[in-house]
Amino acid sequence: MASDRRVCTVHHMSHAAIVLVSVLLLCSAHPSAGARRLMELYKPPPSEQLTYHNGTVLRGDIPVSVVWYGRFTPAQKAVVSDFLLSLTVASPAPTPSVSQWWNTINQLYLSKAAAQGKNGGGGGKITTQVRLAGQLTDDQCSLGKSLKLSQLPALAARAKPKKGGIALVLTAQDVSVEGFCMSRCGTHASNAKARTAYVWVGNSATQCPGQCAWPFHQPVYGPQTPALVPPSGDVGMDGMVMNIASMVAGVVTNPFGDGFYQGPKEAPLEAATACPGVYGSGAYPGYAGNLAVDPATGASYNANGAHGRKYLLPALFDPATSTCSTLV
Repeated sequence: MASDRRVCTVHHMSHAAIVLVSVLLLCSAHPSAGARRLMELYKPPPSEQLTYHNGTVLRGDIPVSVVWYGRFTPAQKAVVSDFLLSLTVASPAPTPSVSQWWNTINQLYLSKAAAQGKNGGGGGKITTQVRLAGQLTDDQCSLGKSLKLSQLPALAARAKPKKGGIALVLTAQDVSVEGFCMSRCGTHASNAKARTAYVWVGNSATQCPGQCAWPFHQPVYGPQTPALVPPSGDVGMDGMVMNIASMVAGVVTNPFGDGFYQGPKEAPLEAATACPGVYGSGAYPGYAGNLAVDPATGASYNANGAHGRKYLLPALFDPATSTCSTLV
């Protein structure tokens, strides 16, 4: 089972949902208060809600091993490694923070599975955090610069992820991956036998920043609002972090296809992908929401991280209220 962070995802919807989406698209340039209120009031029927399917989630210390495929500068690698180091409840970063975002995943999802005594650590209170286990680089692109999805598991296996761990495969801006930009910005899948999972995300800087790095680049379609300033100064890398966050949220809450998801198992909406394009309060199609702005650089962000980093992280879907939970 694989789950994608899609460029544009349409799943099975009720007639009411289709009508709502039509209204929002018509009003997307400058939505009225009424259109925004429709978005707030609409609640999908039980068959369309994001629910727990009584399976495994990842809990406790989650070792993450990174595979850098292609050329990344030390500065680019630091953007991602600092983000991973921030995924701990003990992070000292000021609020709103990456660790606060991570704790929201624990509260909305992982603790609910634990309360039912399900796999991934059993019942009881367990601190769940990411541990950066190792990094390896293939800057010569030993499998070539045009990859098929079927090659990703072999790349992930090079990281030798431990049981309950994640291999994070990151491809450089000059590496194409099957479906990248056309239908996905990243994906996650698993090896059920080994009880490991992997995430793949590509650098879209030169291929499709308007699709996979928005709002740090103008979108390909829709209202052409000015692009926001990326916190690291690198559109591609800040876009990668947004997609890494989305995929990590999905892989820890639905690693083997029987955890938390909405819709068909083969193409699920998950913790972050159920809130596409939402990064701050008041978001609507074409507008990322109310975000914090760094007065020194003008960069937009919603989370502080390790070593003074600032990041833009996706909203998380709250299954209890059927709303998107944001940090700002």
